[in-house]
Amino acid sequence: MTPHRRRPARTRPRLVTGVAAASALALLAGCSAGDEGSGASSGSGSSSGTTSSGASSASPSSPVATTDIGDAPEPLVEAVARRYGGEDVEGSTHLGRWRGQRVAVVTAEQDVTLAIESTTRRSWKVVGGWWPSLGETEGAEDLGGRRHVLVLGSDAREGQDPTRTRADAIQLLGLDGDGGAGLMGFARDLWVPIPGHGTGKLNSALTLGGPDAEVGAVEDVSGIDVDGYVLTGFEGFESIVDELGGLSFVAPFDMDSDLAGGKISAGRHTLDGGEALAWARERKSLPGGDLDRSGNQGLLLAAAAVQARAEGPARLPRALSILDEHTESDLSAEEMLLFSASFYRVSPTRVGREVAGGSPATRSGQSVILLDDDARSGFADFRDGRIGG
Repeated sequence: MTPHRRRPARTRPRLVTGVAAASALALLAGCSAGDEGSGASSGSGSSSGTTSSGASSASPSSPVATTDIGDAPEPLVEAVARRYGGEDVEGSTHLGRWRGQRVAVVTAEQDVTLAIESTTRRSWKVVGGWWPSLGETEGAEDLGGRRHVLVLGSDAREGQDPTRTRADAIQLLGLDGDGGAGLMGFARDLWVPIPGHGTGKLNSALTLGGPDAEVGAVEDVSGIDVDGYVLTGFEGFESIVDELGGLSFVAPFDMDSDLAGGKISAGRHTLDGGEALAWARERKSLPGGDLDRSGNQGLLLAAAAVQARAEGPARLPRALSILDEHTESDLSAEEMLLFSASFYRVSPTRVGREVAGGSPATRSGQSVILLDDDARSGFADFRDGRIGG
């Protein structure tokens, strides 16, 4: 077994408990409330129409130009002005938080600038974005390239540690850095090596070794390097969906589940948190059991991505603030902002979706799933961040 390559340890301000199911990361979209953080206006969620006091106060080495991006912190105005290199810019600022650090999305017509605030001094840094107004060279997209992030839904109930409870949902999101993407669900009962804990069901890795072990198990079985994780639990998932205003979803079939909120007819709905959680959890009424459930979780993620594109990147900081209250993650503010924003640049025709499964078997007295050749082929296809040609 190839040793798991550990990511550098991160210092996190806190462990957020009471967190909820697998759709959290892609639910970065449908919020309609105002942005969080000082410097953002209330109401619509954007800060526009007011010239910042820092609009022409850039440092001597910075270009002097008209920079009107709403009621933004002065250091952020200066950072945006430097990115535009002397060109005038007029737009809106949208603020939020991720892991105790402020993040910003500045929109100016078709331009989007992504920035984070330093945690040690009051300064801002532009970390990415896209700027068509600056032309083909200066306006080139900068979003960090190829990445894979593991989205985990913990089976934790009230009072349980979500980082040490079985994984109820395991979904890997990928970006190829060139407009393509993929979403791969993993059957919970896959029989796989678990770093430091022998062999077992994939969902048990979270119980045995926490999120790092779950990431390591996914890496070992798939051969795909995972850049980080986002972990949720039942209660938090419901809160995320509800606080974002619900999830627009087209159910492809009638669901008749005994779970609360599990009576969902085929057709278009705006799911509340309980209904979305029931859709993500239901297994017993599905002909394919756990494999079909993993596929259904992928449908929720795909619906959230469509909703995100419709809402636009201005809503992203507010959504990150909501997720920050209900998730655990090892992604930094810069990584999370870039990864999330990248989905607004993905072509819908270049996104594939699969479930990694296999054949039923028995191991150590347990009903398990053994990987088949289709799953292995899917892993090879997904290593570049995209599923499909």
